[in-house]
Amino acid sequence: MRQFQQLIWAALLAGFTAGTILFVYQELAVVPRIVEAEAWEVRDEAAEPEVVRHRPSEWKPSEGFERNFFTAVSTILTGIGYAALMLSIITLGGFVLNVRRGLFWGLAGFACFVVAPAFDLPPLPPGVTVPDLRARQLSWVFTAAATAIGLFLTVPRSRGWISTVAGGLLLLLPHLFGPPRIIQPQTVPADLIRAFSAAVIVGNALFWLVLGALTGFLLDRNRKTEGSGAPSRY
Repeated sequence: MRQFQQLIWAALLAGFTAGTILFVYQELAVVPRIVEAEAWEVRDEAAEPEVVRHRPSEWKPSEGFERNFFTAVSTILTGIGYAALMLSIITLGGFVLNVRRGLFWGLAGFACFVVAPAFDLPPLPPGVTVPDLRARQLSWVFTAAATAIGLFLTVPRSRGWISTVAGGLLLLLPHLFGPPRIIQPQTVPADLIRAFSAAVIVGNALFWLVLGALTGFLLDRNRKTEGSGAPSRY
């Protein structure tokens, strides 16, 4: 029971810290590009009043405190969710972490949820039209899952060549059948799209490294506090 409580607190603390850092980074590096992209989107809508007239209204938070509040809450909750997922896998797998190994886990999470999907599905700012949003979402889920399983089968040195080959194939599989491409002409400048994508990827790298390192630190501290002598395992 005590170990379960420690895991819950570790997930809350690591997720809250990493999510807060990501929120601050987004306010400094990502939000200005979102605002710029939205300006291009509004400019395009103003040029096509008939499209705006028939578009259903969508709720969105007002600028200022309300928008920042909802962004902060969603970012922090996402951090806690990812921390809980990481801790669940670590606990069920019997892995022992410290800060250094936690960084490797953070890099693995970054590879699964950001890098691999970004090869075919780079982050896009508002105003960029995509041909099939649902298909792109399903492609993201499939890519993240296949990459996670592929890394699990490939990375440990103790696994045989069959596992390594299977893992390598899973890493490549999502990119052999690419998601729907962006084919519509865009009003948002290409330079802004690239700058937005790069800023989002850098922010997520920071998030995952902080999440992994802090998770490893908290688990290592709890283990030392309890005097555990369990053998280390990746």
